[in-house]
Amino acid sequence: MDVTTVLVTLTIFSTIFGVVYLFLTTRNKERLALIEKGADASLFNTGKKFSFSEVVMNLALLGIGVGVGVLMGELLSIIGMNSDVSFPACIFIFGGLGLLASVFANKKYSN
Repeated sequence: MDVTTVLVTLTIFSTIFGVVYLFLTTRNKERLALIEKGADASLFNTGKKFSFSEVVMNLALLGIGVGVGVLMGELLSIIGMNSDVSFPACIFIFGGLGLLASVFANKKYSN
C-alpha cells in the first residue's frame, strides 16, 4: 500500500469518527442542560423509531434497484453506449428508484 492511500483512509475514518463524536457529545450536553432546567424527559422520545422490517425492506429494494441498474447498464453498453457512463448512471438511477419505492412501501405498510 502506498503512503498516500494510508493517509487518505486514516483521514476519512478520523473525520467520520470526529463528526459522530461531536454530534453525540453535543446532543448529550443539550439534553443534560434541558433536564437541569426542568424539562420533561419524554421530550427526547418524540422521534419515530425504525423497525427491523423497514430497514430490511429498504436494503432489499436498494439491492434490487442496483441489480436492475447493472443489467440495464450492460444492455446499454451492448447497444453501443460507453460502459464507463452507462453502468454508474444506471446503478444510481435504479438504486434511487429502489429507495423511492421503499419510501412508498414503508408508508403503505405503516398505515
